[in-house]
Amino acid sequence: MSAASVVPGADGVIPPPRPPVPSDGGDPPTANVDDVRWPSGVPIAKPAPPVNAHVEAGRVRWDPAERRARASQSFWTAAVGVPAIFSVLRLGVEAGGELQTTLLLVANVGPVNLLAGFLTTAARLLSTGLVAVFALGAVLAVSADRLPPGTRRRPLFARWADITPAWVVLASFLLALITWPLLYLPLLLPAFVAAFQLRPARLHERVLPRLLIIVALLAGYGWLMLPTLREAVQQGGEGLVLALIVVPPLLALFIAGPLPGVVIRPLASATEVAVLATLVWAAVPVISTPVLPLTVTTVGEENGPTEDVRGHVVTTDDVNMVILQEQGGVRYVPVDLVRAQVLCPSEEELPRHQLRIHDFHVEDSLLEGMGRRVRPVHRIDATCRTPG
Repeated sequence: MSAASVVPGADGVIPPPRPPVPSDGGDPPTANVDDVRWPSGVPIAKPAPPVNAHVEAGRVRWDPAERRARASQSFWTAAVGVPAIFSVLRLGVEAGGELQTTLLLVANVGPVNLLAGFLTTAARLLSTGLVAVFALGAVLAVSADRLPPGTRRRPLFARWADITPAWVVLASFLLALITWPLLYLPLLLPAFVAAFQLRPARLHERVLPRLLIIVALLAGYGWLMLPTLREAVQQGGEGLVLALIVVPPLLALFIAGPLPGVVIRPLASATEVAVLATLVWAAVPVISTPVLPLTVTTVGEENGPTEDVRGHVVTTDDVNMVILQEQGGVRYVPVDLVRAQVLCPSEEELPRHQLRIHDFHVEDSLLEGMGRRVRPVHRIDATCRTPG
């Protein structure tokens, strides 16, 4: 090949020569670029290195955008799939583990009723999981940023916190605010501070005004909780209530900010296991909570002896009323024999503490407290006190 036959490209760089194609149609011979004579002063195009040439053999290097997409997919899969699984498990538990009874419930409990029952009973569990993930994830995220480059990938909760929009975090705290019992609402203070990294230094740039703002906030919180604290001290034996009221606002002053690098990895693994174990432990009563309301149905002939059937009404037609009995089994009661029916509260709804926060019972949520103001609790019927 002569130098005259070599034509440089538009950028002045000569591409590698194409090997001649043999006339017999066989494979073209390989050309060695170093054996070709190039004109002096003309740069030679070198083949680009492989894209993953800097990646060690046997390891895959994920793109940051792909990592965020995978983290977002795993987060929304957990947020949507876990409630659906819980709803199906609740029907199986309420049916007593019997297949035919489970099929009966599936056929008569609509998806709207199932979703409404899940939201009213499991909303606080869902909000607890989200608040814990976002609070711990924000702390781990700001701490992981201090790690030296080249360390292992960021913790799972930190990645979830990175890809979650701020409105989702605010919505989870709002859901917790209206569904958590008032006794546990102070825990939202350190959780909110941790989720949004609200350090005291952000209140004011000067130290003295900053301290005055903190004292004013604590004084307002103390004014709100002082009557409840006084009642808890007078009643005695309310150490848990006192700790839940006093400790969280003090913890909120120090929880924001990065952690030391040596504790990030152990803390990330420990918190992930702890949150999972706590959710599983808290999910047991949620799964076992009935989907259908508990009633006592009085059955008997007119002017004859009667019987109280305690259980959950599955469906009613022109012939029978189907009742899932509290002690197990399904009973078909002819509608002509039904004399009366009352709605009964479950044992979980009975209060354990005799404390209030400004006319709201400490074991009620804001929704429940406002609902009791609109519809005050009526006297429990005597038939509800009799075991079925």
